[in-house]
Amino acid sequence: MRSESGRNPTDVTAHHGFTGADLPPADVYNQCVRCGLCLPTCPTYLETLDETSSPRGRIALIKAVDQGYLDLTAPGFVRQMSECLDCRACEAVCPSGVAYGQLLEPARAQVERVVAVRRPWYRRMIRRLTLGPLFGSMRLMRIVARSLRLYQRSGLQRLMRSSGLLRMLRLDALEALTPQISAVFFTPTTQRWPALQPMKATVFLHLGCVMHVAFAEVHRASVAVLQRAGCEVIAPEGQGCCGAIGVHAGELDRGRALAKANILAFERSGADIYVVNAAGCGSTLKEYGHLFAEDPLWHDRAERFSRSVRDITEYLVEIGIEETTLGALPLKVTYQEPCHLVHAQRITSAPRILLSKIPGLQLREMAESSLCCGSAGIYNVTQPEMATRLQRRKITNALAVDPEVVVTANPGCALQLINGLAYADRRDVRVVHLVELLDAAYRAGES
Repeated sequence: MRSESGRNPTDVTAHHGFTGADLPPADVYNQCVRCGLCLPTCPTYLETLDETSSPRGRIALIKAVDQGYLDLTAPGFVRQMSECLDCRACEAVCPSGVAYGQLLEPARAQVERVVAVRRPWYRRMIRRLTLGPLFGSMRLMRIVARSLRLYQRSGLQRLMRSSGLLRMLRLDALEALTPQISAVFFTPTTQRWPALQPMKATVFLHLGCVMHVAFAEVHRASVAVLQRAGCEVIAPEGQGCCGAIGVHAGELDRGRALAKANILAFERSGADIYVVNAAGCGSTLKEYGHLFAEDPLWHDRAERFSRSVRDITEYLVEIGIEETTLGALPLKVTYQEPCHLVHAQRITSAPRILLSKIPGLQLREMAESSLCCGSAGIYNVTQPEMATRLQRRKITNALAVDPEVVVTANPGCALQLINGLAYADRRDVRVVHLVELLDAAYRAGES
């Protein structure tokens, strides 16, 4: 006998099925009518043309596990849950409104609970240290970042790369993905910057984990632009990683712990709006309500928090920016749309509206601008082969329009693009965050 949800409660004794908390909801996967409109938008399907590497294929696999027809630990199921980028492009085009992310993340959590104990001890330790202390403590993140900065600037990095030792240890690809650490970190110490125009709102600036040590210049540009837009900006202590790394890796409880810290920091700050300049973080922050769907103590607080979250491009268009002092930037640029901005948050026009306001700027649209670049959090570490294929595809499309600058709005995308351009021997093409261009235009207007 099957339960009303379609699950067979006797299956758990015979094989590994979905059990316990964080189950993929049957009412979501049953919405899929297998129409196939998601196929042309799925990066992994476009690369493989394999049905199981598509959203409807993976939904079918999730349903099969849930109903007892497929083992949770079947190699093909585990591989597909890992191969998916969670870019959410399928959600944006689904006529039935299937919330695919609500299926994938719990499915990954279920897989993780079973396969974690099978990993070698050293891999379990690395994963535990990375997803736990490193992303859970911004102080430890800064200690590690200082060590990495010393490695990058002391000449040791150049020596290691030229010696061939990294290649011999098979660490060259992984080492190439490490971000260039900022000279000065942007550490939250409850700083406060006044509005430079008539006051519109007090905004809480999300500083994140990797961003505050490797993209500190993006945060400084964000403060400057928000001030000019009439915002008082604050960077309260107590905030940290949004939890996306844990959530996407199937570590939902770790993600919830980090989410609680951000909710508390915002509640105590007295700010009106929670602004984020990293698309991947913004997507997760806006979905805290879903993350705490089964927690009666936190669900309402998480929902209120998420309603206050805005991507910086979205918010600047919403409140309007000071255009009269924007100086000319005579540049040819193309815009790479971060998946979690265009698909998960459905923000497509705001970045282009802002770019159109910069005098002298020429926007050249690339083909497949919204197709994933292959970064997807730590996807380029866990799935390097597919990540590289998508990176090459993105770089080919970007270079086809002959830009001087590739603009994006997410740090992971920026790293993937920088590495891809270096591989293509096109270091002359810069990669910048959109808010950095706005800040540069304001400074050009003052000179």
